[in-house]
Amino acid sequence: MELVGAEFTNNIRVDPNQDPNYQDRNPVNRVLTFWARAELAADREHYDAGNLHYLFPYRNLALYGPKPPNADVLDPRGQDDKQDFQKQNIADFDFTDTWIARGYASAGSWDGPFVKLSYDGGPLSVLARTAAAQGIALGREIRAWIRIGGNQTASPIRVPYNPRTDRYEIEIWSYPQGDLRGLLGERGQRAMDDGVLVADTALVRGDRAAFEGAEFSNLRGQSNLGLGETNNPAPVDIVLRQPDHAMHPVLPLRVEVAWATPDLAVWDSNGGANYVYEFAMLHRGWRRYLQVGMSRHPHGGVGFLEYRNLLSNYFALEGRRQTALGERWAPELGREVNPWNFDASAWDGTRAAGPKPDTAKLERFLAVDYMDLHLLSPKCGIGIHRHRDNQEVFLLMKGSAVMVVGDWAKMTGRERAFEVRMLEPGDLTICKTGQLHALYNHTDEQIQLFMFGGYD
Repeated sequence: MELVGAEFTNNIRVDPNQDPNYQDRNPVNRVLTFWARAELAADREHYDAGNLHYLFPYRNLALYGPKPPNADVLDPRGQDDKQDFQKQNIADFDFTDTWIARGYASAGSWDGPFVKLSYDGGPLSVLARTAAAQGIALGREIRAWIRIGGNQTASPIRVPYNPRTDRYEIEIWSYPQGDLRGLLGERGQRAMDDGVLVADTALVRGDRAAFEGAEFSNLRGQSNLGLGETNNPAPVDIVLRQPDHAMHPVLPLRVEVAWATPDLAVWDSNGGANYVYEFAMLHRGWRRYLQVGMSRHPHGGVGFLEYRNLLSNYFALEGRRQTALGERWAPELGREVNPWNFDASAWDGTRAAGPKPDTAKLERFLAVDYMDLHLLSPKCGIGIHRHRDNQEVFLLMKGSAVMVVGDWAKMTGRERAFEVRMLEPGDLTICKTGQLHALYNHTDEQIQLFMFGGYD
């Protein structure tokens, strides 16, 4: 990962005699407002709201500066007071022209994944400004070259303008038959007629039964007969199960896109490298895990225990993730320690800086320095803040919440973006070093949150 040095000049010095203004244009409110306005193509009853996963890319991130006596130290590499949290808080940012969503959609008896891509239809987008410089005005459609996972369009495809949202949009369902239009309401039918909603099993793959439902649950009952005398049912390994599934519960989904005018004369393609986005939030719990199985006489006890491996350096699970992800693999419980990071293994627990490594190294563990219980009142939100050094786990115990995770540092191979999705009881997320996150109670009830982390 790399720090975005060009943004250091955006960081805002805070008057030592007053606190930052967190009320006006609060970043978490801006993200949630953008999220609330993001429209899907069909009527809402066709979507599973609890599984919707949004990705909102951003740039020009600005942080608040430290408290006294370090108020003038705006370069993050020199901010060595671990317990001054003001310098972690996000002050401002700009959305880019694109946003993407994925989730489960249903029509008739079918239930499967979809991916939606949306591009700014106004005159200030990169494509509109670049085309205008060549005397070209954008019209009723643009083109997009798209790769979703390992599947890509043979050539740039049509992306129509949606006057409802003032954006160019296409939503791709993995519906396998040719009768989708007849299963939709008026809004979905209109979206299909306009080309905003399409079915393409070559580009978006998978069905919900692969990881949920009676057929999947029955896999947990398969026995290990003949493999020993314990009669423990065989565990179900999720990591390598249908790795091209667009809603895989463990593996991140990578989406690559480049936008163009209809004649392909002008492109917004990230300088020819294409934009690469990744649905990569570490989101685990009762429904998302590395492995699930049954254990007889657990640790010499009695009866049967059903277990779910959520994160693990054991049982070769990391090895299987590495096989699936190849060069994109990174330890889920570890962190890469850079020369601008504090070193968890050397910090003595004081307010002073822990020694910083001379060269990058890998820590395979997740250090824990604190554990907290939080009660969030209705409409209470933990603000978007960065984690320069530490990893932190959020486990929702009661209620429902909206989780936001994104990259503060520039991760290798993907654009920075806010990822937004729901948490239900038993769900957890991890904010990694170099990332930022927030959590918001959107309900009318108090929610309960357990969190722990270390070396901040």
